[in-house]
Order: sequence, then C-alpha cells, then structure tokens
Amino acid sequence: MAEHADEIEIKNEASFGDKITDKIHRHDSSSSDSDSDSEKKKMKYDDDVKKQSPVKSKSNRLFGREKSVHQVFGGGKPADVFLWRNKKISAGVLGGATVLWVLFELLEYHLITLVSHILILVFAVLFLWSSVSKFINKSPPPIPEVKIPEAELLQVADSIRSEINYYLNILRDIASGRDFKKFIAAVVGLWVLSIVGSWCNFLTLFYTTFVLLHTVPVLYEKYEDKVDAFAHKVMIEFKKQYAVFDDKVLSKIPKGPLKHKKNA
Repeated sequence: MAEHADEIEIKNEASFGDKITDKIHRHDSSSSDSDSDSEKKKMKYDDDVKKQSPVKSKSNRLFGREKSVHQVFGGGKPADVFLWRNKKISAGVLGGATVLWVLFELLEYHLITLVSHILILVFAVLFLWSSVSKFINKSPPPIPEVKIPEAELLQVADSIRSEINYYLNILRDIASGRDFKKFIAAVVGLWVLSIVGSWCNFLTLFYTTFVLLHTVPVLYEKYEDKVDAFAHKVMIEFKKQYAVFDDKVLSKIPKGPLKHKKNA
C-alpha cells in the first residue's frame, strides 16, 4: 500500500511539472507571437510613413520647392562652398571676404590703392628674385602664362544673361498688373531694401549678404524639417489673412470700363 501511494504521488508530481512546462511554453509562444505582431505593425507603420513622406515633403517644403538645398544653389562648386561641403574652402572664402571688408570699410582702404600696392609688391618680389638668381646661378622663377579661356567666359556670360532675362520677365509681369501678390512682395522688398540701404553702404550690404549666404542655407539644411513646418503654418495663416483682405477690400474696388466693353 505504501509503495502504491508513493507511485501515485510521483505521478502527480510529474503531471504537475508537465503542466508547469506547458504553461511556460505557451507563455513563450504567446509572447513571441505578440512580439512578431508588434514588429509587423511597426514595419507596416514605417512603410506607411515612407509612402506618405514624399507627398508631405513636397507640399510642406519652403516655397513649394521639389529640389534639395544643394540643387537650388546649382549643385556645383558654389553650392559646395555655400553649404560648407569643404570646410577649408568655405572658411577661406568667408575669411577673405572678411579681410576685404575690414580693409575697405573699417580701415577705409580704396580698391585702386589696394590693387596697385599688391601689384607693386608682386612685381618687386619677382624682379628681385630674377636678378638674384643670375648671381647665384639658379633658374629664375617660372612665371605662368595666364589666359582667360573663351569657352568658359562665354558660358558664364550666357548664364548671367539668362538670369538677367529671367528677372526682367518677372519685373515685367509685376509691372503689368497680372499678379497682385508679386506686386505687393516687390514693393515690400524694395521698401525694406531702401531702409537697409539707409543704414549702411553698398559694401557693407554686399558683405552682409555674403555672410548670410554662408550661414543661412547650411543652418536651413540642418534644421530643414522644423523650418518647413513653421513656414507651412505661416503660409496658411498668410493665405487666410489675404483671403479676408481680398473679400473686404480688393473685391470692393470698382473695375474699369474696359472690362465691361470687352465683355459687351
């Protein structure tokens, strides 16, 4: 009887252990299933975000642009300089502009005087080097032949011509009264430019613009998403205010008799 009771107790313990292991396996399988489900949901959410992101990026970008900041600046060496792709070159260009501004603005140096002094120094060094090399039996310094290539010069002139014609067409559209928004933007821009021009001279304004071109684009490229989101909100608010202004003011302006004659 005692042996039979021991066998029953051993069987009960074994069955209890099997139940525990079954519960552990079920918990593991359920947790793994839940983990796989969460991973699938996450992957699906990421795919949806990727599908929606191009549309949002195009509609919410500043000025509705579809190009990158680098492509807006031409995508060449000037864009690399403005966006600090090569920090040494960008720092050198900005440092050189700063030196020129200090010489011309703070020290009141003149351009013709500066160019004349630089040429005098270069000619004096080359002349002395060539004269001394004859006495010490050394070859004179090689002076490279500098020529302006015709193809590159024509290319630069053609690009400048196309840009000037583009902006002249914009000014023509503004003056013709076809777009009231462009007219208001041009008047406000010129008014702001006149105020800034009264504060400083052309050299300081040019240097300030040069510094802004070396700082604002690279900062915008770094914080592009935040700036675009804020600009999108500002544009929505501006459109609302313009709609109110158009409804209350512009729509009440009487039209000229020419339009009625054309319709008649």
